[in-house]
Amino acid sequence: MDYKKITEMPSNHDHLEMMDTATILQKMNEEDEKIAAAVKKTIPQITILVDALATRFDQGGRLFYIGAGTSGRLGILDASEIPPTFGMPHERVVGLIAGGDTAIRKAVENAEDAMEQAWVDLKEHQITEKDVVVGIAASGSTPYVVGGLKAAKANGILTAAITNNPGSPIAKIADVPIEINVGPEFLTGSTRMKSGTSQKLALNMISTALMIKIGRVKGNKMVNMQMSNDKLVDRGTRYIMEDLGIGYAEAEKLLKKYGSVKLAVESVKGN
Repeated sequence: MDYKKITEMPSNHDHLEMMDTATILQKMNEEDEKIAAAVKKTIPQITILVDALATRFDQGGRLFYIGAGTSGRLGILDASEIPPTFGMPHERVVGLIAGGDTAIRKAVENAEDAMEQAWVDLKEHQITEKDVVVGIAASGSTPYVVGGLKAAKANGILTAAITNNPGSPIAKIADVPIEINVGPEFLTGSTRMKSGTSQKLALNMISTALMIKIGRVKGNKMVNMQMSNDKLVDRGTRYIMEDLGIGYAEAEKLLKKYGSVKLAVESVKGN
């Protein structure tokens, strides 16, 4: 190993069991304050990835996240929020986790150690050179992710990596390495904490910026969101009211007729 496993380094805090509750929470919060600054340093790399994704999406390409454990679940979470938030088909952003869907809720023994499995999973989706694969692993050495990125790259597919250990294997493999150094965890080695939070921030940035770039947002509104519950219908109705300067009942009628804020507004404005 020729890189430093920061995610496994001892916590900056010790004797946690002797702390009172308020102190535990305060110290955790102090560590959390470091996360946004660490993510900020990776914005140049995230920019490269988003611009590359936007180009490929315009050509019909897709975004695949691969990961194990917490990292895999975070990828699936981000992917699952794209259809309701932006009205995109489920197959355009896909999250894959070592161990399959069972692993979303509970650990699947040794699943992350299967070096060849991620590529098998990706091939089930007929992956092509138009697509992008983002490997997520706090350690940067998860075999499932390492193997998936190697195979994707060997097949001419653009790859990126989100890791919390700079210089780790997936950072060296990926075309676009996003290395977020958040320092040691409050609870030594518990990467669901700062590392996981930093990954969630990066994923939010990647997918949201991508959706803005490909025209799924207007102004600052989610004009393509799916109207899947009363809260979203009300939100969409208010967006239309604001944009067109009309009353609630008329805006709601337009929304239900056209199915999205964007189409409803365009039906009136004609653009």
